[in-house]
Amino acid sequence: MEELLTYVVYDVPDDRVRMRVMNTCRDYGLAHTQYSVFSGPLDATRRNELFARLSDTLGDDSGHIIVVPVCEKDAKAQQKVQRA
Repeated sequence: MEELLTYVVYDVPDDRVRMRVMNTCRDYGLAHTQYSVFSGPLDATRRNELFARLSDTLGDDSGHIIVVPVCEKDAKAQQKVQRA
């Protein structure tokens, strides 16, 4: 099964829940790339499992979590600016 670069973007106000979201992303081998963004390669099965775990983690708490797969062509076309 093909792995695609996958971004997880979240806005979770509760610190405890946010830490669980972050730990779940790390459990799936994703890297913390921005304050509220993790990314890394996942196949469709792992992406669906991750989304289910994140949905359970958020539960009834307020917040938003978006899981975005990016095709290889678009992943190669991404542009970054990074300054220390």
